[in-house]
Parts: sequence; structure tokens; C-alpha cells
Amino acid sequence: MDPMTTPSGRRPVGPFTPLDFQLVLLRRMADHNPDLVEDARRTLGASRAQMREANKRWQAMARTPRSRSAASRYRSILGEPESTTVRRIGDLDCEARSWPVPLWPDLRLEVLAAPDGRVWNEWLVRAPGAEAPDLRTVADLTPWSCTVDEAARAFAPARPLEGTAPTRWGLSFQAPDGEGVRREVVAEFTWGLLQRIRTGG
Repeated sequence: MDPMTTPSGRRPVGPFTPLDFQLVLLRRMADHNPDLVEDARRTLGASRAQMREANKRWQAMARTPRSRSAASRYRSILGEPESTTVRRIGDLDCEARSWPVPLWPDLRLEVLAAPDGRVWNEWLVRAPGAEAPDLRTVADLTPWSCTVDEAARAFAPARPLEGTAPTRWGLSFQAPDGEGVRREVVAEFTWGLLQRIRTGG
């Protein structure tokens, strides 16, 4: 079967749009925060079936061996980046490209692209000039409240953890609770945005 066909055997009608991409972001977050995802989906005016179909198309594009590079795919879907900066990682210069995400006006999708078009990282970050969350205690770590880098800075030193799936990350750190007792925290992120935490003694 052509990887771009739907389960009914028909090719999807129309291009993959920025709206479709936002539905992909939401689909990956639905396992942790279904209520938040449902509210966001309604805000976008999309159905559950549209969200499922967008995710299937995204997976097909990513898996087909004839697909364009991941970096080119983002540009074809989201248009020209809002900003592009050169970032040095080890001995290589790469490009950090960012696009606005209407669903989260204070965030940007950042894609870190290697010179050959491979994508090294893709996640949501705080937009330049947007107010960052005030993270002081465990209570501040609510779903969708912060990004990976914001949590890592607020509760340094934080230890990165291997994600359970692509586009998922984890952090392990200590944070005070409401009574000032420092708790062990494991924070889980999808597309760079906090989804849930687990706390220990």
C-alpha cells in the first residue's frame, strides 16, 4: 500500500497544513492530558477524526523512504521560518529554525537542522520576548506550563531521562513542595512541553 493512502485506500485530499501539524502535536499529548487536548482541538475547530487522520499522514510522511528530509518537510508545511540562527554543537554548525504555533502564541516550534538536512531536535520553546513561567515549587509544574529548558534552568541541576517514544523527553530533579520539603521529581514532556510529573520522597 502507498504509505500516503488512508485506511479506505484513498489518498488524502489537499496539502498537509499548519493546522494539521498542530493536530499532530495534540495527538501526541492526548495520552497524558485528554481534557486539555479536547479543549485545544475545539479551539482549532477540528474533529477527533481529523486529528487521527493528521497523525496518520504525518507518520506516513516520516516513514516513507521517498520522503524529503525532515528539515525540508517542516519548511514545506509551515512555510519560511520566523527566524533562523546558526548554533554550534560540538564541531558542527547547525541551524535553529523556529516557527510560530498559533495554538500557543507564547511558544515557537524550534527545529535544529544539520547541514545535510537531518533534524537533530524538534520541540516547543518559549518565544523571544514572551514572559517565562515563574517556577519555584512542585505546585508550579502544571501541565503545559513550561518547556524542557525552562524546567531544567529553574530546578538545576536536572538530569535528562530517555523518552518513552519519539518527541518525548524526561527530566529528573529536586523541587520544594508547599511546605519547603525538597521532593524528587520526574517530569515528562511531549514536543518539549510539560505533560505531567511524578514525585517521590
